[in-house]
Amino acid sequence: MISRKEILFLVIIISIAFVSCSLNKEKQLEVNHIADTEGVPEIKFDTTYHDFGTLVQGEQVAFTFKFVNKGSADLIIYDAFSTCGCTVPEYSKEPVSPGAEGKIEVVFNSEGKRGMQYKSVTLKLNTVIKEKTLTIKANVLANNYKS
Repeated sequence: MISRKEILFLVIIISIAFVSCSLNKEKQLEVNHIADTEGVPEIKFDTTYHDFGTLVQGEQVAFTFKFVNKGSADLIIYDAFSTCGCTVPEYSKEPVSPGAEGKIEVVFNSEGKRGMQYKSVTLKLNTVIKEKTLTIKANVLANNYKS
């Protein structure tokens, strides 16, 4: 048989769970309300992929990814990074207004690379989708020149 203490304990646990769920719903409604009143940024790229084609080992090349803020609030790029030091992104640290254009230049250094190379740059954003990935490709031929 269930004791009064066990029943009281179950009632307390159920009450805590109910209040917690209610608070989460209120918080979500508050977040949605803020988004409705302040707007939401949205990043739209011309392309998120670029193929440099064939390079000779040691060549350094760059490509500029262009985007537009299609949202209704300022777009902020918190960070842009690659997992390889051979691929370096440059971007504006200033907010991009709704309707304004922006760009991210990606420089690839093929020094020490050989064969097909796929590199990515990850963007940390203040958009609904918090991360966006840009990809570059290059086929690097060995430089057999000896001085």
